[in-house]
Amino acid sequence: MNFNEIKDLLGPEADELLSYSCTGIPKNMIYTPGPDFIERVWEHSDRNNIVLGNMERLLNQRGRLAGTGYLSVLPVDQGIEHSASASFAINPSYFDPENIIKLAIDGGCNAIASTLGVLGIMSRKYARKIPNIVKINHNELLTKPEISDQTLFANVDQAWAMGAAAVGATIYFGSLEARRQIQEISEAFRYAHELGLVCVLWCYLRNKEEFVKDGKDYHTANDLEAQANHIGVTIEADIIKQKISTTSRGFLDLKFGKTDKLVYEKLAKDHPLEWNRYQIANCYMGRVGLINSGGESGGNDLQDAVKAAVINKRSGGMGLILGRKAFKKPTHEGIKILNAVQDVYLCKDITIA
Repeated sequence: MNFNEIKDLLGPEADELLSYSCTGIPKNMIYTPGPDFIERVWEHSDRNNIVLGNMERLLNQRGRLAGTGYLSVLPVDQGIEHSASASFAINPSYFDPENIIKLAIDGGCNAIASTLGVLGIMSRKYARKIPNIVKINHNELLTKPEISDQTLFANVDQAWAMGAAAVGATIYFGSLEARRQIQEISEAFRYAHELGLVCVLWCYLRNKEEFVKDGKDYHTANDLEAQANHIGVTIEADIIKQKISTTSRGFLDLKFGKTDKLVYEKLAKDHPLEWNRYQIANCYMGRVGLINSGGESGGNDLQDAVKAAVINKRSGGMGLILGRKAFKKPTHEGIKILNAVQDVYLCKDITIA
């Protein structure tokens, strides 16, 4: 997909997304991805050489974006997070873990993120062929009454033993269980770094009682998401995964926490690129890479995925982690969407805003 095809796909939003220049936090203040990102940024950190080697695996070992500094990741932990039937009934071949891994490989991804079970049952065959990101904690939907809590399903030693390049974890920031999750994952990441594994953190907001007000959902409010990112890099996540912001003013409208009016008036004005740039600012100005999620599957998955990739790339992000939009399709359609996202990062005419 070339620049004109991407522009046509974006439709009426094309000019606003492809021509806009960020003014809140200008591009010269952020650390943008590139082939030299490890040497330019990570060599100055406390991460050991084995961690840096596994970062090299993620960025350079395979996939259509290898060597660019960008990441295309296929995440498939929805069999636990959203239930296997809700995830795979539409495409039963993905009950077989090998087909999930093959989708990541055939789709040109840098890496695959999934559960201990999915990756472990095929690790001897595939862990050396595509970098594995083992998700060590999950929410699940079989408990009744339903609860929302991320609990450990696996440990760092198991990920290391199967030859994974990284571990992944989720913290539900804003939930009543968040402090415990922060402690658990901070300790897990410390140990993962000792063993040389990269640490990827899903920085999601979760509090259905407090983050919804007057019918408006603030779980994807930019100011709240950005603070979640900032807590995530504090416990030394190497890569932050976050949703594209859809609104802002969470601290103000929900009347909690602390903020500054300059965030809304100057740094993160109401534009998707300004919002995502502010997310990156809270990832130590991009020293820690931000990968945005592809979102749920719907009626305009190709267009929505490309739009998310444009927002991520132009704001200075490191890539997209897209699952449901790909594995809930026939395989050839899923590969088409993954490749379209990768084309955004390969397109030299789409530049940092």
